[in-house]
Amino acid sequence: MHHANHFYGHANIMATYAGLPKPPRIWGYLQHGWNILDGFAHGTNFAPGMPKFVWSDSVRRRGHALGLRNYSVIGSVWLYLLKTHPELATPSKRAKGTIFYPFHGWEGQHVLGDHGRIVASINEHETGPVTVCLYWNEFEKPAIRNVYKDAGFRVITHGYRGLHWRKTDAKFLVKQLRELRKHERVASNRLSSAVLYGASLGLGAGVYGDPMVLENEHPSFGGQARIKRLWPEMDQPYVPPAVAREFTDTELGVDHVAGPAEIREMFRWNS
Repeated sequence: MHHANHFYGHANIMATYAGLPKPPRIWGYLQHGWNILDGFAHGTNFAPGMPKFVWSDSVRRRGHALGLRNYSVIGSVWLYLLKTHPELATPSKRAKGTIFYPFHGWEGQHVLGDHGRIVASINEHETGPVTVCLYWNEFEKPAIRNVYKDAGFRVITHGYRGLHWRKTDAKFLVKQLRELRKHERVASNRLSSAVLYGASLGLGAGVYGDPMVLENEHPSFGGQARIKRLWPEMDQPYVPPAVAREFTDTELGVDHVAGPAEIREMFRWNS
């Protein structure tokens, strides 16, 4: 199984949905986050003939334009998570405030930017209590964490996504779902998976503030300028609910969710 199939506990979620106690090896590559190119990280070394399981048909079309094949559109793992946790299917009556996700880096690339400017943007647009969710590598840096704490925000992390089959928090997305349900709005300084996840639950969505810069970002993705050009309607502090819903349904692939038996067949889990 490609190690990225485990990110955020995705393989475990799909196994639970398919009725299995733990995930066997997935025969193929599973998209692990919202992606504006072919569905996968730049430089992914695809084995010839192996399937690529992606969220949406737009991802499949972009992959085809790049000469890639063997795509299967199955919708986001997030949608399968919602089906495996019906107890979180409805909003909490005590939900309040906003959860904000600053754009983050990862082990191989750091984010360059001023977190103080993000605090100023949050204070400009949010009125209720604010939770700031940092990615694990930013959360572990007191200098970054304290910028938000000193502003009076609650600061959390959902855990470690995993890398090369190590330290994967299989409950990462479950934690994220529980946290999103505690809030009325979701926001970020970049359009991201977290914004889509929150909007899919009916939370108000916002994208604003310094988008920051990803260290050595590969130009094939087009950067933040491409996102703003393609989806300008999602680049505002208060995205109209109907706009957010249409965008989210398309990008998460709500019309492409497969049944448990289909997943077992596609992933070659029947044996």
